[in-house]
Amino acid sequence: MECKRRQQPDKKSLLNEINECSFAVNDMLLYLDTHPCDEAALSYFMEHKNRRVAALKEYAKYYGPLTIDTADDEASESFLWVETPWPWEGGGC
Repeated sequence: MECKRRQQPDKKSLLNEINECSFAVNDMLLYLDTHPCDEAALSYFMEHKNRRVAALKEYAKYYGPLTIDTADDEASESFLWVETPWPWEGGGC
Protein backbone atom coordinates (compact mmCIF):
# COMPACT_ATOMS: atom_id res chain seq x y z
CA MET A 1 0.00 0.00 0.00
CA GLU A 2 1.45 3.30 -1.07
CA CYS A 3 0.97 6.51 0.92
CA LYS A 4 -0.03 9.53 -1.10
CA ARG A 5 1.60 12.82 -0.28
CA ARG A 6 -0.71 15.68 0.41
CA GLN A 7 -0.51 18.31 -2.28
CA GLN A 8 0.52 21.78 -1.16
CA PRO A 9 -2.58 23.99 -1.05
CA ASP A 10 -2.91 26.98 -3.35
CA LYS A 11 -1.75 30.12 -1.53
CA LYS A 12 -4.53 32.36 -2.91
CA SER A 13 -7.25 29.84 -2.09
CA LEU A 14 -5.95 29.43 1.43
CA LEU A 15 -5.78 33.20 1.96
CA ASN A 16 -9.33 33.49 0.63
CA GLU A 17 -10.50 30.85 3.13
CA ILE A 18 -8.77 32.74 5.96
CA ASN A 19 -10.36 36.03 4.87
CA GLU A 20 -13.85 34.53 4.57
CA CYS A 21 -13.64 32.86 7.97
CA SER A 22 -12.18 36.00 9.55
CA PHE A 23 -15.06 38.07 8.20
CA ALA A 24 -17.62 35.59 9.55
CA VAL A 25 -15.91 35.47 12.95
CA ASN A 26 -15.72 39.26 13.25
CA ASP A 27 -19.32 39.68 12.12
CA MET A 28 -20.54 37.09 14.62
CA LEU A 29 -18.58 38.76 17.43
CA LEU A 30 -20.48 41.98 16.78
CA TYR A 31 -23.80 40.14 16.65
CA LEU A 32 -23.08 38.14 19.80
CA ASP A 33 -22.33 41.36 21.69
CA THR A 34 -26.04 42.16 21.47
CA HIS A 35 -27.43 38.59 21.26
CA PRO A 36 -25.29 36.53 23.68
CA CYS A 37 -27.92 33.81 24.15
CA ASP A 38 -28.35 32.99 20.45
CA GLU A 39 -27.18 29.37 20.34
CA ALA A 40 -27.25 29.16 16.53
CA ALA A 41 -25.05 32.24 16.24
CA LEU A 42 -22.64 30.89 18.84
CA SER A 43 -22.43 27.59 16.97
CA TYR A 44 -21.81 29.42 13.68
CA PHE A 45 -19.12 31.52 15.37
CA MET A 46 -17.35 28.45 16.81
CA GLU A 47 -17.45 26.59 13.49
CA HIS A 48 -15.87 29.47 11.59
CA LYS A 49 -13.38 30.23 14.35
CA ASN A 50 -12.16 26.63 14.21
CA ARG A 51 -11.99 26.71 10.39
CA ARG A 52 -10.00 29.97 10.60
CA VAL A 53 -7.52 28.52 13.10
CA ALA A 54 -7.04 25.41 10.94
CA ALA A 55 -6.53 27.50 7.79
CA LEU A 56 -4.04 29.77 9.57
CA LYS A 57 -2.06 26.75 10.77
CA GLU A 58 -2.08 25.20 7.30
CA TYR A 59 -0.97 28.49 5.74
CA ALA A 60 1.85 28.80 8.29
CA LYS A 61 2.99 25.26 7.52
CA TYR A 62 3.47 25.98 3.82
CA TYR A 63 3.98 29.74 3.52
CA GLY A 64 4.96 31.07 6.94
CA PRO A 65 2.93 32.52 9.79
CA LEU A 66 0.36 35.28 9.26
CA THR A 67 -0.20 35.78 12.99
CA ILE A 68 2.12 35.51 15.95
CA ASP A 69 0.15 32.61 17.40
CA THR A 70 0.83 30.50 14.28
CA ALA A 71 4.60 31.10 14.40
CA ASP A 72 6.50 27.98 15.40
CA ASP A 73 9.02 29.21 17.95
CA GLU A 74 10.56 25.75 18.18
CA ALA A 75 11.69 25.65 14.55
CA SER A 76 14.72 27.64 13.49
CA GLU A 77 13.20 28.34 10.07
CA SER A 78 9.98 29.81 11.50
CA PHE A 79 11.03 33.37 10.73
CA LEU A 80 12.27 32.80 7.19
CA TRP A 81 9.17 34.69 6.01
CA VAL A 82 11.06 37.95 6.61
CA GLU A 83 13.48 36.97 3.86
CA THR A 84 10.74 36.71 1.21
CA PRO A 85 9.57 39.78 -0.74
CA TRP A 86 7.06 41.99 1.06
CA PRO A 87 3.78 42.77 -0.77
CA TRP A 88 5.07 46.19 -1.87
CA GLU A 89 8.18 44.48 -3.22
CA GLY A 90 6.15 42.20 -5.49
CA GLY A 91 5.63 39.40 -2.97
CA GLY A 92 2.48 38.32 -1.19
CA CYS A 93 -0.55 36.85 -2.87
